[in-house]
Amino acid sequence: MKRFLAVGAALLVAAAASVLAAAPASAQAATQAATQAATQAATGRLVLYTSQPQADAQATIDAFRKAHPGVEVDFVRDGTTQLLSRLQAEFQAGAPQPDLLLIADAMAMEQLKAQKRLAAFQDAALDGVPESSYDRDRTYFGTKYITTGIIYNTKAAKRPESFKDLLAPEAKGQVVMPSPLYSGAAAIFTGTLAAQPEFGPRFLEDLAANGAVAVQGNGQVRTQVAGGQKLYGIIVDFMALNAKRDGSPVDFVFPSEGAVPVTEPVGILTTARNPVAAKAFVNFLVSAEGQRFAASQGYLPIRFDVQPPATFPARDGIRMMAPPIAEILRNDEANKRRFADLFGG
Repeated sequence: MKRFLAVGAALLVAAAASVLAAAPASAQAATQAATQAATQAATGRLVLYTSQPQADAQATIDAFRKAHPGVEVDFVRDGTTQLLSRLQAEFQAGAPQPDLLLIADAMAMEQLKAQKRLAAFQDAALDGVPESSYDRDRTYFGTKYITTGIIYNTKAAKRPESFKDLLAPEAKGQVVMPSPLYSGAAAIFTGTLAAQPEFGPRFLEDLAANGAVAVQGNGQVRTQVAGGQKLYGIIVDFMALNAKRDGSPVDFVFPSEGAVPVTEPVGILTTARNPVAAKAFVNFLVSAEGQRFAASQGYLPIRFDVQPPATFPARDGIRMMAPPIAEILRNDEANKRRFADLFGG
């Protein structure tokens, strides 16, 4: 009898432990379901600051509003550096305008997080989203992979395979690149290469000595290479691949040492006036629906259950460097000063 009582007690303890273990998961699921229901019913005005190209930003908003017709979205589009300068001025004036940011710069998001400007979204709908793509404290979330590689005009005598090919004699005076003083993706690119032993700060010096020039953004790089003013450029992948798809005489190279990726993170400000609509926007961007829309625009989805655009090679054929964000952030001002000294501000 004692044996049966002991066994029964053990079973009760095990059952209780199971219930207790399941309780947090059940509570979390219930909270997520409540958040999802609230965001589905989102209404009101939402203000977005973004560095996306103008047409892509408007198309993204239009797709979001099809799913959330009760939300009106206003947006400001500019380079990442300009947006952050504007936002810092608004902080100082005590009147920040955006509810959320969508920019190609995880460094900037880390800075804003350190300043306690980003709100944690613990109940974000992240099933199917790689953990490596979002902040572990859930203050910002990657929305797509955008890699920096090489664009070239198909009239060029040589197809480049490496960033180092841009230092070759045939590339002298024929290279154009975006400025990290304007573009967040360019800042991460220059910072990543500066941190790589095989490139280092000397790479930019060698580019300048070989006659490379800097313009503001990636769009100007595409225009100059497609128009034949320059034969080679450093650029984000989707701009070159979309230009090729649309008939421009260009192609894109994922360099042999690896392209430099950013995840174009989105984050909600602690001062957001419409946090419910902001959460709905975040959930849309990382959802399978939102990722399929991003792929239709020519972007590489962050989710592996969504197919890449036809313009991209297979995922396993894309080699990427790993940007050391903490080191880049630490050296960002020095890297930008060096760039300005070499290429002008």
